[in-house]
Amino acid sequence: MFSAILINKNEAGQTVELTKLDEAQLPEGDVTVDVEYSTLNYKEGLAITGKSPVVRKFPMVPGIDLAGTVSASSNPDWKVGDKVVLNGWGVGESHWGGLAQKARVKGEWLVPLPKAFSSRQAMAIGTAGYTAALCVEALIAHGVKPEQGEILVTGSTGGVGSVAIALLSKLGFNVVAATGKASEADYLKKLGATSVIDRAELGAAGKPLQKERWAGVVDAVGSHTLANACAQTRYGGAVAACGLAGGMDLPASVAPFILRGVTLFGIDSVMAPKARRLKAWARLASDIDAAALDLIATEVSLEQSVVAAADLIAGKVRGRILVNVNK
Repeated sequence: MFSAILINKNEAGQTVELTKLDEAQLPEGDVTVDVEYSTLNYKEGLAITGKSPVVRKFPMVPGIDLAGTVSASSNPDWKVGDKVVLNGWGVGESHWGGLAQKARVKGEWLVPLPKAFSSRQAMAIGTAGYTAALCVEALIAHGVKPEQGEILVTGSTGGVGSVAIALLSKLGFNVVAATGKASEADYLKKLGATSVIDRAELGAAGKPLQKERWAGVVDAVGSHTLANACAQTRYGGAVAACGLAGGMDLPASVAPFILRGVTLFGIDSVMAPKARRLKAWARLASDIDAAALDLIATEVSLEQSVVAAADLIAGKVRGRILVNVNK
């Protein structure tokens, strides 16, 4: 038997509980993992609170992230004792996920835990941090360099934004953090932001083409924020879009793309191929330090994760929420 958060649905609505499950109830898969840590991302917040139909089938153990140790494997790539990380692949949505002490998954979904990190540190990064690394990789591959100008990070106190700031500042970029939480300016500057702006500057409808400012952008907000970020990006610059906290719409024009040659990268972390995942985790292992992770992450127990998920959706959370599933 093992502990897990279980989401179910009946005629009266959705239920969420901390419960005991039998290992025989685990879904099909060729690798079983003793989970040590998981996380709460925006997607878990939506799933646990029922604010959006993230869960595809019931009952469901949520959690799109996990890190732990292989306890059984019929997959030739993995053996008992291997340390592994999983991000995405529909886990926590259509396949039981990481908010449990055990998980059974497909071996192809796993990547090795980087030697630079413990399981706890890997989940302090989680999907949010791994997505931030994918964004940074996209900007660097495009040729964005520190000497070309400022980099804008939106949604900066969230998981993606926090890790993006830490990575970009370590690489020598001048990072401007956009936030609606003025009280978090010191936190953002400790992560490496050189300045902080009010997200209201980007949140309303703006002109199709605005004064050039950003050499690159990491955007986790979408909607008007993304449209304005594109409109303010310098000639030949790049924008990496990975989130929709401000909405799924994009009320923009083609002007930045056809008049300034701006490139808009769509960043998907769920189905990203293994080679791209390994490169992102290698970036994290080389360019983020333990001090930044300690600043970013707040640890909760499996039981506390239900309340923490509601706080996340309510905008009360800073950085990353780390879930110790054995606590």
